[in-house]
Amino acid sequence: VVEKSLKSLVFIGNICRSPIAEAVFRKLVSDEKLEHKWRTDSAAVSDWNVGRFPDSRALSCLRNHGIETTHNARQITKEDFQTFDHILCMDESNLRDLNRKSNQVKDCKAKIELLGTYDPQKQLIIEDPYYGNEKDFETVYEQCLRCCKAFLEKYH
Repeated sequence: VVEKSLKSLVFIGNICRSPIAEAVFRKLVSDEKLEHKWRTDSAAVSDWNVGRFPDSRALSCLRNHGIETTHNARQITKEDFQTFDHILCMDESNLRDLNRKSNQVKDCKAKIELLGTYDPQKQLIIEDPYYGNEKDFETVYEQCLRCCKAFLEKYH
């Protein structure tokens, strides 16, 4: 069995969107009993929030949907580009940063793209909810759910 992986890399702090996407994808994989085929993680482009738990509003949103996470923020590594098949991000800024970083990595195998590419509703960008309210986190959750479902269907 060839191991496939999803790397959810998003907002610079890795405490809002990417932990939601990671937890949603893990739940979908678990519900489909595909844990043996996927390795899922999330990381930040910068080191601003390394070691921190996700934003309390992100955790609350996930709990409202019956999803728990034990995620701690970390920064992307060179090895991530070499070992993960997919690196998915939320906006153009992160996409530019990731492409720049990947160009500095020998043997980069990861396909880097926007998670919104998979959105059936064609919402390409998943906006950062950090300066918003609970409704904004719910919007991120709904977008991540749609995109992750479509992504899993394509690569399952």
